[in-house]
Amino acid sequence: MTHRIIGCGPDDPLRVVVVGAGSMGRQWLATVSAAPETELVGIADLDLAAARRAAAGLGRPGLPVGSDAVAVAAGTGAQAIVNVTVPEAHHPVTTAALSAGLPVLGEKPIADTLARALSLAAASEASGELFMVSQSRRWNPQLFTLRGMLGELGAIGTLTTEFFKAPHFGGFREEMAYPLLVDMAIHAFDAARFLLGTDPVAVYCHSYNPPWSWYEGDAAASAVFEMAGGARYAYNGSWCGPGAETSWNGTWRASGEKGSALWDGDNEPVLAADVQPAERPRSPYSDIAGALRVFVESLRTGAVPMGEVHENAMSLAMVEAAVLSARTGQRVLVDDVLDQAYAAALRDENRPDVRAALAGWPSVRGALVP
Repeated sequence: MTHRIIGCGPDDPLRVVVVGAGSMGRQWLATVSAAPETELVGIADLDLAAARRAAAGLGRPGLPVGSDAVAVAAGTGAQAIVNVTVPEAHHPVTTAALSAGLPVLGEKPIADTLARALSLAAASEASGELFMVSQSRRWNPQLFTLRGMLGELGAIGTLTTEFFKAPHFGGFREEMAYPLLVDMAIHAFDAARFLLGTDPVAVYCHSYNPPWSWYEGDAAASAVFEMAGGARYAYNGSWCGPGAETSWNGTWRASGEKGSALWDGDNEPVLAADVQPAERPRSPYSDIAGALRVFVESLRTGAVPMGEVHENAMSLAMVEAAVLSARTGQRVLVDDVLDQAYAAALRDENRPDVRAALAGWPSVRGALVP
């Protein structure tokens, strides 16, 4: 997708408003403040006291704050926003910004539902502005190395992730119906798409809640995705799995025709195959600081980044398909999930330009996967 280019960089920093002053928002505030290619010019949050505390925490108590992101941007001459609101607010905040001519870098997921994610993809088209989802774990240099190893294994039969952690978050996560699948698994699902270079076709998922769980909803799940091209991606995880916990990235194994590749999520991947090692490109970026750099580069050059809304939407489709399979006990076709979300997006869209963009899609998968 094409987007408007903005002249920005270390010699002319991109002026940014961060929306959301919670714990993740404060991480983004520090990152934007430290980056030479960006200038933090304001903070938006419905809780103005939280915004002022965040500004004071940066040593900038006079930094402009407000409850409306677009208004703060207009008042400060901002050129872009970083959206770190709760998922339910992603759609209204990002839609308003794009419509006001502001490109957006957003936290995952794109939106709280796939239908609203498709609406945001169409809003990006209608406005001509870039909307990129941070999906920060994509930029892990070790993940890039692992992807290079998969390219040396020939055809891939199976890619697996095991994820076992036991965090006590409190708050909304412990009240969600599918906390692991909805709030965490998207990181692994997105990484699987990146590693395999292909998209999902179908999934069978079983979720459950162990008897000792402190979550109200299902904190554990196993899912098997059929990927285009024939590979299988298997995910097995728990958010109430104490003892011998995995990395936050999970542990990974790829099994191919020439051998296997292993990654513990924290250290360099290991290739177990009888092949001549090739040069493997590594990401020059890492974590949210890397995502921010790529966002600025994309605005400056016009290049379409990883995490652009159309490309990232299929990762959220994997989440919704897995949840539907867990709920129904049936194998679910991802195209059926995409079509249902598209129908809902068309039905609920109230902006004529966005609705026209949606209506112009030849198919959902065709619009998302060039």
